Amino acid sequence: MTVLNEPATAPYAMSAGNKERWQLQWKELYDEVITSGLCTGCAGCVIACPHDVIGYEHAPGAYKPFHLEEELGLDDCIHGQKGCTSCTRACPRFRAWEPEADEHLFARVRQPDEPSGIYQDILLTRASDAMVHQMGQDGGLVSALLIWALDQGYIDAALTSYLEGGGEGESSWKAMPGVATTKEEVLAGAGSRYTYSANTLALPEALERGFSKLALVGMSCQSSVPPVMWSRKIGKVGKPIVFNIGLLCSKSFDDSIFEELFWTKYGLAKEQMVKMNIKGVFQIWMRDGAYHEINLKECHAWTREGCVHCPDFAAEHADISTGGIGKFNDWTLTIVRTDLGREIISRMIDDGSIEARPGDDDPGAIALMHKLSAKSRERWPATAIDFPKNPPKPTKP
Repeated sequence: MTVLNEPATAPYAMSAGNKERWQLQWKELYDEVITSGLCTGCAGCVIACPHDVIGYEHAPGAYKPFHLEEELGLDDCIHGQKGCTSCTRACPRFRAWEPEADEHLFARVRQPDEPSGIYQDILLTRASDAMVHQMGQDGGLVSALLIWALDQGYIDAALTSYLEGGGEGESSWKAMPGVATTKEEVLAGAGSRYTYSANTLALPEALERGFSKLALVGMSCQSSVPPVMWSRKIGKVGKPIVFNIGLLCSKSFDDSIFEELFWTKYGLAKEQMVKMNIKGVFQIWMRDGAYHEINLKECHAWTREGCVHCPDFAAEHADISTGGIGKFNDWTLTIVRTDLGREIISRMIDDGSIEARPGDDDPGAIALMHKLSAKSRERWPATAIDFPKNPPKPTKP
């Protein structure tokens, strides 16, 4: 891993006409992100690769992209040697990803007094539809957003996740990316898993099915993928994503937690789990009606490697960021960041699709968000190229 704050290779080269040309490829991505601990497994590089030479392993201890061609080995790419730079343009952890995404979305960078990023409003919201409220997590806002956006024509499909299996006694609780196009499909994927699904990987299926206006629902790392793509002018791959919903996320867990902790220590079979949540403890509801709480400290050993250095708790580059933190279990903390996010939330409030309260009704939730955001930023290593954790101190004359 390169450990200098100054770039080892300039990201841009001057081409004919004095126009800057991005020249970084898989070789730099592999060294600086994939093998350095910065890779979150968001799969932005996978969906961006025009040559289909980047694979993805969704398995305990993995959740990472890898190079498929053998010609130059795992750490280099023949297409990159010939000038292809799509993977680095798509990566939301490569070089100066955060200020680039900020500038693209907000025309400025976040300031030190904005611990949870740039936003316009903070609300408490919940779905008005009783079924959506019941089947969704906390206030059911994410499900309500997708259903409303589909009905109103803002989107024609959503990149989300489902549980592998899903019939009674069959669910593996392994989250898998998928495409939702109806209310029924949205609700089939409702609820939290706390394991990882690279929902960006559902993009090829959506495009193959002819959809062109997509919502992306993803953890913070995934919600940074579209604006980073747009900022770095990757081309058409990011254009279909028109609505970006980010999930507040301090970490996700390796799928092995089900067997190695929940089953081995507590005898809780994943096939019998019907719901889970985190409210200071890991909460699990079982099919027979039993309820269990597990201390979060016991779960830390199963933290996914890709979460260890992630600095973004509050999904700072989404149109709307949401999470179930605070004292109200059936309301969703809702951070409205972009003009599109405000337009959609305002219209949903006006037509009664959601109920809303001021975020100040739960100041503790806002304070907790800021606290967890600041704590997450401390994870980013100062050795990361181009984007140090702390700004350099001025040198003495």
